Amino acid sequence: MTIRKMLLASAAIACAAMPVSAFADTSAKKIALSNNYAGNSWRQAMLTSWGKVTGEAVKAGTVAAADPFTTAENQATEQAAQIQNMILQGYDAIVLNAASPTALNGAVKEACDAGITVVSFDGIVTEPCAWRIAVNFKEMGRSEVEYLSKKLPNGGNLLEIRGLAGVFVDDEISAGIHDGVKQFPQFKVVGSVHGDWAQDVAQKAVAGILPSLPDIAGVVTQGGDGYGAAQAIAATDRKMPIIIMGNREDELKWWKEQKEAKGYETMSVSIAPGVSTLAFWVAQQILDGKEVKKDLVVPFLRIDQDNLETNLANTQAGGVANVEYTQADAIKVIESAK
Repeated sequence: MTIRKMLLASAAIACAAMPVSAFADTSAKKIALSNNYAGNSWRQAMLTSWGKVTGEAVKAGTVAAADPFTTAENQATEQAAQIQNMILQGYDAIVLNAASPTALNGAVKEACDAGITVVSFDGIVTEPCAWRIAVNFKEMGRSEVEYLSKKLPNGGNLLEIRGLAGVFVDDEISAGIHDGVKQFPQFKVVGSVHGDWAQDVAQKAVAGILPSLPDIAGVVTQGGDGYGAAQAIAATDRKMPIIIMGNREDELKWWKEQKEAKGYETMSVSIAPGVSTLAFWVAQQILDGKEVKKDLVVPFLRIDQDNLETNLANTQAGGVANVEYTQADAIKVIESAK
């Protein structure tokens, strides 16, 4: 089964083929992407997917513009100012990957009051006027511990690597991991560091905490930090634990090398960065007059031992295992949520 089929199966099985003709003309509509951070491979892949898919949509005349903007720092105040500028610039919709689920609500409400459609994804917002597209991040975190419970039935100590502090995704995945530890109490989180979803940051953070930790049976992660953790641990005399990966190419490549050399087993899980393109098409459909539920959930992308090589072969060097959405895909997701 292809990555696209895996991601869309749960949303699309019950849907008949849907026409993609517009209810209204969106060719004059302008959509902006407000992104709070670009400092890791997932965010770079997300922006690349946005540029590729929206560029084709602009060229085809589906929308007039789909401009991406990224703040220099991961600061809600800066992103709020960015959104206010988008209001002044006359955008019809804002697609938002938010620095905070709550701190941007004021700016989002200003946009809504100005008649602008706001669709948040990945880092979503709680302002009721906005739409939200996300995976079940808590379940993603919990599933990591469930996987470890099958590989390590006697349990053990876990090192948790978190993402960007204060961001919705980080809080949700971490909560899911701790829910998993409650469900499988043979495990204990003995250390926690922030890796910012970046391999270099994670490597430095793990190297800094390792001397203070007992033996580690597993490393639970959020994505973009598995390879960095492996490099930090490999520099010590510790036994390599089971490190949950996050679908980055360097992680998958390292996993394949370890699998071939030592039979190393793990799993990898993340939200596909191409979810930005789903958010774009959802915004376009709302502008087009479609009724869309405020909350849409898409499956996370999981890679296992038996499909590692296939997924690695389909992942760009330096990139992330991904899927990019079409307008038809978005219509299926919208219809399945009704």
